[in-house]
Amino acid sequence: MRLSRGTMSSDETPNVPTTRNSREAVREKAQQVHAQQSRARLMRRIIIGAVAVVAIGAIGTAVTMAVSAQVSKPQLTPGGMDEDGIRITDISAVASSEETLETPAPTPSEAGSSETPTPEPTATGSSVDIHVYVDYLSPDAGEFERANARLLANWITEGAATVTYHPVALLTASSNGTKYSLRAAAAAACVATHSPEQFYAFNHDLLDDQPEVNTDGFSDVELADIAGAVGVDHVKSVRSCIEDQDFLNWAKDATSRALEGPLVGSEDLVLTSAPMIVINGVAYVGALDDPAELSQFVFTVANDAYYAEETQTPTPTPTPAP
Repeated sequence: MRLSRGTMSSDETPNVPTTRNSREAVREKAQQVHAQQSRARLMRRIIIGAVAVVAIGAIGTAVTMAVSAQVSKPQLTPGGMDEDGIRITDISAVASSEETLETPAPTPSEAGSSETPTPEPTATGSSVDIHVYVDYLSPDAGEFERANARLLANWITEGAATVTYHPVALLTASSNGTKYSLRAAAAAACVATHSPEQFYAFNHDLLDDQPEVNTDGFSDVELADIAGAVGVDHVKSVRSCIEDQDFLNWAKDATSRALEGPLVGSEDLVLTSAPMIVINGVAYVGALDDPAELSQFVFTVANDAYYAEETQTPTPTPTPAP
């Protein structure tokens, strides 16, 4: 029988997938999606791991470089200093040819004498040994320097006394976090190392024109400028030393040593204030702004030292004549 158009033979099957085939297709598709997700997760882990390795490597390199820099930079010690102080032997840097370093006129005493005692070298030829511990932010240290600079310079010139300055840092916390007291002491050590002849002038300028307590103080660049203004030798070396803070750790350690004591030339003195003036091992307790009182104290100490030497030196007994 002839079939009409549009009818379907009984032996033909429609082009529709069976239920079994549908499940297999879905499963296969799911497996493909799962495989893609697994590969994506694996790639993310690889990328994250690589980034972490790079980051850890960078951190390790930075730490290594920092430690290496710390280790490679030695703890520098100033030159031209003895027992954390520099002895002044030349004051020509602050005394012009027309300026005479005269001892300030003292206040007349009750006896009517107005002569200022001047320490004299002892019979053994030694002079009075004066050590001045200074904090460049201390107002009292500035007052002492302004009042007694000419007196000390005169004694140095005459050879009547040796004067040694010891930079210390007791007021490090009194400069708005800039640590001026410590930086100034380190700067003084730079000048003592690279241009000792100009130390006295640099020391005097820092004390004569001080910043006030609880201010920022001078920056390292300004400290280097002051050093240049007093005519230091090796200007580049001095500037580099100050601006790189080469002797900052030394300034800390020197202050600690002075606080622990004993101070130079003494048996039991320790640093208690700045300034602290030690004369032949004896702490000066007089007025900081009175040169006459300082002169009298030094004269007394010098005489005591002289007579102590005379007492300890036995007088030879004459040999009886035969």
